[in-house]
Amino acid sequence: MSTRQIEKSSSDSSEEVVTNPRGIPKVQFVENVEEYMSKTSSTIEVTLGKFQETVAKYKFMELNYTNRKKGLELKIPEIKKTLTVVEFLISTQDSDESIETTFELNDTLWAAAKIKSTKTVYLWLGANVMLEYELQEAKELLETKLTTAQNTLNCVVEDLEFMREQITTMEVNIARVYNWDVKRRRVAKTTEKKLDMVE
Repeated sequence: MSTRQIEKSSSDSSEEVVTNPRGIPKVQFVENVEEYMSKTSSTIEVTLGKFQETVAKYKFMELNYTNRKKGLELKIPEIKKTLTVVEFLISTQDSDESIETTFELNDTLWAAAKIKSTKTVYLWLGANVMLEYELQEAKELLETKLTTAQNTLNCVVEDLEFMREQITTMEVNIARVYNWDVKRRRVAKTTEKKLDMVE
């Protein structure tokens, strides 16, 4: 876990905020609700509203990270497949025999082709850009992209788990504050009835 300084806008003091390695803040578990509520100047409704807003923010981030994870899970097999083809082309580059293969023209149309051995390959880089690379250079590029994508996927999975923990903690906080308020109101109502009976 890493930490970073966050300046409080209302005072000169600063508060340490614990974050995960990529800067997503960790929420505070409300151990003692009564003590927590006595330290805050907010009402129960405002406090519950802030907690629900925090949950909404984490859920929004979770949705974005889930979409990012799905994208990486689609991208990694494509990179692996392309890397396998480049490795195959490297293994056959000194051969005089042509390679018989099929290639995709569109989703439902494939064509047969004979390919002479080659020392270069064209790779899609994205944004409708394709560049020619020597085979070894293409292999190194694809290995780098694969490693980067796998590391990014691992970080995204770790961040998703961290966010789910924060959402659960905040939902527990909401329940604890709400239940404390219900209990407090019930006690106040009972006390009020007893006072009415005494009078």
